[in-house]
Amino acid sequence: MSRSGYTLPVFACAAAVAALHWLRHHQPVSVVSVNLIEPTQMAEIPIQQVAGLCEGMALAITNSDPGDNLDLTRNTPIWALVEWRVDGGEGERVMIKGGEGVGRIVDDGDKPAIYAYASRVLQENLQPLLAEGEKITVTIILPQGRSLAVRTSNAAFGVVEGLSLLGTTGISQPLSTPEQLEAFRQDLQHKASGFDCLVFCIGENGLDLAQKLGINDEQLVKTANWLGPMLVEAALQSVKEILLFGYHGKLMKLAGGIFHTHHHLADGRREILVAHCAKVGLPTSDLQAVFESPTAEAALKYLRLRDVTDNSDYVNQVYSSIAEEIDTRSVQYIKNHLCEQETLPIVGSILFDRDREIIVQSKTACTLMTKLC
Repeated sequence: MSRSGYTLPVFACAAAVAALHWLRHHQPVSVVSVNLIEPTQMAEIPIQQVAGLCEGMALAITNSDPGDNLDLTRNTPIWALVEWRVDGGEGERVMIKGGEGVGRIVDDGDKPAIYAYASRVLQENLQPLLAEGEKITVTIILPQGRSLAVRTSNAAFGVVEGLSLLGTTGISQPLSTPEQLEAFRQDLQHKASGFDCLVFCIGENGLDLAQKLGINDEQLVKTANWLGPMLVEAALQSVKEILLFGYHGKLMKLAGGIFHTHHHLADGRREILVAHCAKVGLPTSDLQAVFESPTAEAALKYLRLRDVTDNSDYVNQVYSSIAEEIDTRSVQYIKNHLCEQETLPIVGSILFDRDREIIVQSKTACTLMTKLC
């Protein structure tokens, strides 16, 4: 069996709780309890070090433990600097800041990449520890965050110079293990019992955007990289309609017949993009430029600039072609694995960019969205 650990927000919260304990009692703690909120359980988090830096300020350090998840943040130190604040008025009792190694969201006023769950777990664990009238500032620091960030896709989503405190739960799930696939299948089976149409989201960005668009949470199914097995499972559960909702740099792999999207296993993004650019008639010079683009996002940027410069419609043409191919190949994938299945689900796809702006919806996706929202 795989071992689940905890997400970065939980360790950041544990360090903050330990630092606040020092401010109040001038004593270090070796373990703190954190209410995960999602799920409703407590976690015991070991603390590596606590120290008072000056009057009214303390620092605590813990190390990330994602369990068996293939996570590059394993054992990375997480610091929390906590200080008393006297500013009067009705300001926040717990002010949360991002320090060194916490990324900045460039398209949101350079705000620190501390998302909803992280803020909630910090607020709900720290506020009960404050007496009436007390206020603190909490600065989360990830000393290795800047160097680790270059090995992630954060920049593709507009987060620079560090890591994100992202997630919807305190449990770090081993997304690449067979046990996690089984957990996803069980979630799908439960939701398929209540809905004929389900929305597949590869990761947290897709889940977040789908929720903001008003799609019912109970119809959202997280797949991680296991899109192929999850499509087959949906068909086995008699799901009639499936909407694939994902970042274009991941989801376009399906247009090339790649149904396990982890980059360690297969990556044909630029080849897929170039093929569909050629299909809609882009000149050879543009095909070369797309092929030489370092990322899918860079290729998209190039095509958008081409549209502006020449008043063309290449982004829509190329990505519409990709989306329709994703739909076709997904249904074919299901058929190949369930050759005796009489009725197959219809599949639609929506691709979004790093800014979580939708690039394209396939024809089937447009129909499904009218039912979902």
